[in-house]
Amino acid sequence: MIKPELKRLNLANPLHLLAVGFGSGLSTKAPGTMGTLAAIPLYLWVSGLPTPWFIALLVFGFVAGIYICQAATDAIGMADHGGIVWDEIIGFGVTMIAAPAGWVWVVVGFALFRLFDVLKPWPISWFDRRIHGGLGIMLDDLIAGLFALACMQLLAHWWG
Repeated sequence: MIKPELKRLNLANPLHLLAVGFGSGLSTKAPGTMGTLAAIPLYLWVSGLPTPWFIALLVFGFVAGIYICQAATDAIGMADHGGIVWDEIIGFGVTMIAAPAGWVWVVVGFALFRLFDVLKPWPISWFDRRIHGGLGIMLDDLIAGLFALACMQLLAHWWG
């Protein structure tokens, strides 16, 4: 059953559909994890792009995400609702910048991103508490993605 506040979204509105990760954020159990799972096929679809194009796509997705997440927040009437998962999609993409090919790395990237997104170590927690609205929703996941990216690149260097 969908949470009542999420029923305020109009999934025919592309902004709302993107905000909830094509419906993955409507999950009543672990919507952030479901949003990150929804990011995997999107990542696989664009993973063959040259790294500069991949990064440009993420920058576009981040900037658009500020607007997307704010539109959903306004419709729901709640700040940073867990059902808004566009930020997880972009955060996972950041984690996977220049990742080695293979399912093992997709799983490692997924685990690392979720770890940083859930635990929110400093400075992620600082930004999460102080920056609100669409920018705040996007920013903490961007930073979590950057932490996970750094770990991915270290692991790839040592074991890749």
